[in-house]
Amino acid sequence: MNFYQRMQEVCARIPYGRAATYGQIALLCGLPSHARQVGYALSHGRVGEVPAHRIVNARGILSGAMAFDTPDLQKQLLEREGVAVARTEEGWRVDLKKYGWKHTLEEAEELYRLFQREGI
Repeated sequence: MNFYQRMQEVCARIPYGRAATYGQIALLCGLPSHARQVGYALSHGRVGEVPAHRIVNARGILSGAMAFDTPDLQKQLLEREGVAVARTEEGWRVDLKKYGWKHTLEEAEELYRLFQREGI
């Protein structure tokens, strides 16, 4: 299994105007307990060009600011896509109930078939 190639495929499918969580990406890659590895891969450029600004932590907090050119770039990119980002005591937050990517079972199965076909 190539986790980083799987991540690239999953992240490329996050819809415009939606946010996904690190855990959700890990789950769709087939390793549900590897949310931290998702964060590592994104912060160290292991997955190539993906819409990393659409990935937030499990509470909807924008926690990847250090991976962007400026501390508020992730927020700006989400807002450009129509995603509301609110200031909280924990930091900038996306309402995952409203803006979260609710992938379907069919999408997960399609990814699984792709991983099998590509040998990743």
